[in-house]
Amino acid sequence: MKPRLQDVAERSGVSVATVSRVLNDTQHVDVALARRVRVAAEQLGYRANLLARGLRRQRSDIVGLVVPQAGNPFFAALMQAASRHLQTHDRTVLVADAEDDTALEARVMTRLADYGIDGMLLAPVSERDSGAAASVVGERVPVVFLDRAAHGVDADVVRIDQRAGIDLVLDHLADELGPAPQTRFVSASPLDSVARARDEAYRRATRDGRVRDEQPAMLGAFTVDWGREAAAQLLAHGPLPHAVVCGNDLIALGVVATLTDRGVSVPHDVAVTGFDDVGFAQLSSPTLTTVRQPLDELAERASALLEARIVGEPGPTREEVLPPTLIARDSTRRRRR
Repeated sequence: MKPRLQDVAERSGVSVATVSRVLNDTQHVDVALARRVRVAAEQLGYRANLLARGLRRQRSDIVGLVVPQAGNPFFAALMQAASRHLQTHDRTVLVADAEDDTALEARVMTRLADYGIDGMLLAPVSERDSGAAASVVGERVPVVFLDRAAHGVDADVVRIDQRAGIDLVLDHLADELGPAPQTRFVSASPLDSVARARDEAYRRATRDGRVRDEQPAMLGAFTVDWGREAAAQLLAHGPLPHAVVCGNDLIALGVVATLTDRGVSVPHDVAVTGFDDVGFAQLSSPTLTTVRQPLDELAERASALLEARIVGEPGPTREEVLPPTLIARDSTRRRRR
């Protein structure tokens, strides 16, 4: 039979009220007495009803974490880092994959709020179209944006400096290939804040003459398949540029795969760069030059901001912008001697 609160009280020789205070951490109890209660509960295998306790305390100690693509290695690593930091605040984490679908994203956000979560970390699918649902949920629980943001939502944001990341890539290409190399930009359609920021940073560099690219950006999706398709288009319409600047590592890996399949040497014929530094970027052939995001720090800062909002810290919303780092590998190493 499942042990009851009364059983713990009898085993530890205290009242039911004292057991409740100890296990629910609602009032200070003598240390030795509290230890005796916890030992009795452990011996009996007693487990508190967390849902009932949450209702009494008006707090569930559960937070939601919603990402646009759980299958994307970048978001998988970000989820892992965020979960680890949230757990240091004694939070249970419920993770939801929006599958790049704003309608599904709205449903899972609403469902998580219905479960009585204390707050939510959100990397929104769309900069424009995720805002309405995020605003509604934000009226119920604190929301902190992680990596991405959405329009019209009064919420804290933790992200990296996307423009600085693109600048790092282009400075590196100038060092390897010479000033103002001929480049092409292959990225995702600027529906989310990250894709838009990277696209704007690259277009700014072309206007400033840091790279030469008279063609429209090649915009599709943050996937390997789009990288393969874009590379096939480049090959069909040649001549090839000196370098292909990709909006993320998945695109870059697709570009590299198609180029090498067609007999194009990377980096000797065409240099290729990525963005994010997902785990297998250093395992590809050639290894991928990319921009590393400080995932652990992103997760730590977002978790801390969410915790502060959950406990009621006042003040205006904040935006924290962290610097990225260039990781130079073999896909661009073509320095002239």
